[in-house]
Amino acid sequence: MVCVQMLAELEEVIQYKLIPERREPLKSMWWKRLQGGQRLVEDWRRIIQVHSLVVRPQEDVHTWLKYASLCRKSGSLHLSHKTLVMLLGADPSTQPKEQLPYNQPQVTYAYTKHMAAAENMQGAYEQLSCFVNAFQAKLNCIGPEEAAKQDHRLLARCYLRLGKWQNKLQSSLEPEIVQGALDCFEKATENDPTCYKAWHLWAYMNFKVVQAQKQQLDKLAHTATNGDILQDKEKLIIEHAVQAVDGFFRSISLIKGNSLQDTLRLLTLWFDYGQYSEVYDALLTGMKTIEINTWLQVIPQLIARIDTHRKLVNQLIHHLLIDIGKYHPQALVYPLTVASKSASVARKNAAFKILESMRKHYPTLVQQAMTCSEELIRVAILWHEQWHEGLEEASRLYFADRNVKGMFDILEPLHALLARGPQTLKETSFSQAYGRELTEAYEWTQRYKTSSVLMDLDHAWDIYYHVFQKISRQLPQLTSLELPYVSPKLMTCKNLELAVPGSYNPNQDLIRIDHIKTNLQVITSKQRPRKLCLRGSNGKDYMYLLKGHEDLRQDERVMQLFSLVNTLLLDDPDTFRRNLAIQRYAVIPLSTNSGLIGWVPHCDTLHTLIRDYRDKRKMLLNQEHRLMLSVSPDYDHLTLMQKVEVFECALAQTQGDDLAKLLWLKSPSSEVWFERRTNYTRSLAVMSMVGYILGLGDRHPSNLMLDRMSGKILHIDFGDCFEVAMTREKFPEKIPFRLTRMLIKAMEVTGIEGTYRRTCESVMLVLRRNKDSLMAVLEAFVYDPLLNWRLLDMDKNHRSKSNNDPGGSGMAFGGGNGSLSNSVEEPLLHSQLMSANHLMGGALMVADITNSKASKVIKRVRSKLNGTDFQTQNSVAVPQQVDLLIQQATNNENLCQCYIGWCPFW
Repeated sequence: MVCVQMLAELEEVIQYKLIPERREPLKSMWWKRLQGGQRLVEDWRRIIQVHSLVVRPQEDVHTWLKYASLCRKSGSLHLSHKTLVMLLGADPSTQPKEQLPYNQPQVTYAYTKHMAAAENMQGAYEQLSCFVNAFQAKLNCIGPEEAAKQDHRLLARCYLRLGKWQNKLQSSLEPEIVQGALDCFEKATENDPTCYKAWHLWAYMNFKVVQAQKQQLDKLAHTATNGDILQDKEKLIIEHAVQAVDGFFRSISLIKGNSLQDTLRLLTLWFDYGQYSEVYDALLTGMKTIEINTWLQVIPQLIARIDTHRKLVNQLIHHLLIDIGKYHPQALVYPLTVASKSASVARKNAAFKILESMRKHYPTLVQQAMTCSEELIRVAILWHEQWHEGLEEASRLYFADRNVKGMFDILEPLHALLARGPQTLKETSFSQAYGRELTEAYEWTQRYKTSSVLMDLDHAWDIYYHVFQKISRQLPQLTSLELPYVSPKLMTCKNLELAVPGSYNPNQDLIRIDHIKTNLQVITSKQRPRKLCLRGSNGKDYMYLLKGHEDLRQDERVMQLFSLVNTLLLDDPDTFRRNLAIQRYAVIPLSTNSGLIGWVPHCDTLHTLIRDYRDKRKMLLNQEHRLMLSVSPDYDHLTLMQKVEVFECALAQTQGDDLAKLLWLKSPSSEVWFERRTNYTRSLAVMSMVGYILGLGDRHPSNLMLDRMSGKILHIDFGDCFEVAMTREKFPEKIPFRLTRMLIKAMEVTGIEGTYRRTCESVMLVLRRNKDSLMAVLEAFVYDPLLNWRLLDMDKNHRSKSNNDPGGSGMAFGGGNGSLSNSVEEPLLHSQLMSANHLMGGALMVADITNSKASKVIKRVRSKLNGTDFQTQNSVAVPQQVDLLIQQATNNENLCQCYIGWCPFW
């Protein structure tokens, strides 16, 4: 295509020479073509050489400067230097102490950027400072009226660059030291008030000062410090917080793309300092300057704080949510129904207050949302399942931990449920089958409460165990559900005002729920999710996975992160050209332990694919595991070197090319196979890097899916984030991401070398370049009050899971009968922490532990994004970082320590 463009432009060159009035239109068209093409140095060089036949570089400075910028960004510093020297008419590197010529301001500015890229940042900073002073003086002399707009824009860019370099040259965030950088950013906003970057950097610099001062204030508060010093620190924090709030509102109003990072930073300031009147006033004023749509992307974060005890913060959050409810009720109604089911009374009341406000304007919508939510939760977790899990957990607490109180905490709500009476035919059948026995068992537990005789509890548990066994035999027969039996109310839901879950977009036509299909297939797995189908008002069917026993709020936040990552990958020319992106899906929590997940069509888990492939060929599914057990039946108790030997013995006797053959056999042609294999390798590389930054663990074959049509890899189940799988008590993971031999053999001939490594490097480069944006999302994630308690004592959360199945897969090997799912254990852990905290005399202890853990998590993520994650003081280059990660992920010493259900030999 480049050759064709060159031939066409050679003809236009002749026109340029012969017809003078065609020259300006041709120059404009050539520039537009360059902008529309791929930003490759070699392509640009060939094309602008054709242009240079009739246009001197000095007459086309803009194009040549862009070319020099491309060279610099791609690492071709020699070409960048050569181009800039040609435009300047002299080589400044021969006289480094001389000031740069000022007659071509744009070229001078470009040359200072080249100097910084060539690792002469101090020299670049000094040269740019001199140039800015001279250029500012020149503009002051000619007056603001005569000065061209582009001159002020250039000056704003120069001030921005000076501020950035000043930050890099000095690491301290003391107010007197960073004042120079703040002044630079402020002058940039004055010279170009419509520049997003100027307002963003000024706000972000103030935000960093606030964070640094807050850390100092926290340290001083724990020591016997003069009250005046603390007061001065607090005053300084509020001053910078107000400036940061003003700056973020301006940057959000100017940005044309994704404003998530700025909005989350703004929320952090709001939640931390909104109780101060100065910050409150700045927030109130700023809210009027941005569109209400801006807040839709952070609704989960806003609702997480609706029960805050800070009066002014609470007041403003409620005011904003009520406004959102007026203009975008469909976006707010699902999250609010979740909050209205909270165990916290304050939280529940706050949610009902906002729902009542919405009910005034949209009574039918709110009522439909409440009904649908309650009924979907009823369908997600039947009484049979609730009792099965409850009895399992209660027995563990009583028999293993001797925790009688914990046992009663589990059983009492279940008996209360039974006492309220059945509302569906399915609940009626449960009540008829088990109601009498469970009531009798309950009476024995009540006797124990008065008598304290253990025999009474033993009688109760004899009955409970009998019921548990009967339910256990019945559950596997639960393969499908009919709405008339499990939720007759959902049957009557027709032509609703309610939007199809996850489909709401303020810029598109609203798709409402027409009706819900009557049959729900139960997926055969440990948690028995249901396949739900809704018919939309547009006539299309929308499929979902209705999951009980799982808190999907963390998955919802992960999707927020993936949305930002996709935006960053789209904005980068290199990753955009390779069509790199993370496959996302809708996540709609319905309560703290149930929700809907958008069904991704044409996808199968790797476990399912390999199982079906081996079944057809009469191969044992767990043949590698059997080989390992034949060599050493007591594998888990071997030393590390013995494990490696047994593990490598199993690898040597099996091929491990199942996935590679699958991709080949399921492709209709070699062309399709090649495209799928490329998509597979690239998507695997993208999630390897993003998963590593997120600390995503438990990537067993049931948590990875393959799109049969495109070949792309899709990840599911984001319960283990921030490296909690690496710190659990049993079978801690040693690998940064899944890169086993089966995944490698499905790549191209060279395996890791080639597409996979190159894609990893491109993605990691984008992530590191945009670390501030990512940290905004991850910090909001870690400090979210609804999620951050998971950081506390994650070992406990994994203790029972790790016996057979730390990841909860229970599908490949080892059963999965050992423990309850997160739905019971996590809230129980949370309640234990809260009660322990109450006994110790207040919230301070848990808050301190949580903040300490969160700070460690944030520090660890930041070290990854800085390239200092391998115990090195200095940042390693991206290729070296990727290489070290791949070595860790493919090291047999690390792989052989994984639990068997993770299938490290696959």
